[in-house]
Amino acid sequence: MKDSLFFLRQWAMAPLRTAAVAPSGRALARLMTSEITPATGRVIELGPGTGVFTNALRNRGVAEHDITLVELNPDFAALLKQRFPTARVLQMNAADVSDSAEMVEDSAGAVLSGLGVLSMPTGVVVRIMQGAFRCLGPTGAFYQFTYGPRCPVSNGVLNFLGLRSERIGGTFFNLPPASVYRITRAPSWPSGTLYRRVANGAPRPELGAPSN
Repeated sequence: MKDSLFFLRQWAMAPLRTAAVAPSGRALARLMTSEITPATGRVIELGPGTGVFTNALRNRGVAEHDITLVELNPDFAALLKQRFPTARVLQMNAADVSDSAEMVEDSAGAVLSGLGVLSMPTGVVVRIMQGAFRCLGPTGAFYQFTYGPRCPVSNGVLNFLGLRSERIGGTFFNLPPASVYRITRAPSWPSGTLYRRVANGAPRPELGAPSN
């Protein structure tokens, strides 16, 4: 079965779990992985689906055994294990990634997200970002694509967690056209702040504020 039909069937079966009706295109995959090289080290991919970004990572020279794929959908997870046999495939919710015994803090150089964060509750987005940055090293980056006009992770969430975003490019060769944002730690925040604030019960800012 072609990936597009497989993806559509998964969306029809569980539209809230599968945010898109089709896999991302090759142009978007190239843009998502454009800053990643073998020197990046370990890469975590959240919501890889059929593995379009994963294949682009391999084309960039990233060793398959350095890739961890976090996929909630059991059918996608099974497909990924077949296509990328030496990658680590974890069938789990991306919001729980840092709780996995198989994940090591500060061990990854990049996180790629194929998740539809715009459709998620703010609290879930916070947990995903916290978990991802626990796994990322001090200079690691989180890459998120969107079909919208601004970063899909709101300014409120970014400010609360001590993060900043930057648009690295867009492509009209994806349907629909998409942009990619790089999210990193803000230089004025200590690396532990983004998850200590929640653990210590710090007052929450308005997390739903729109992004620039």
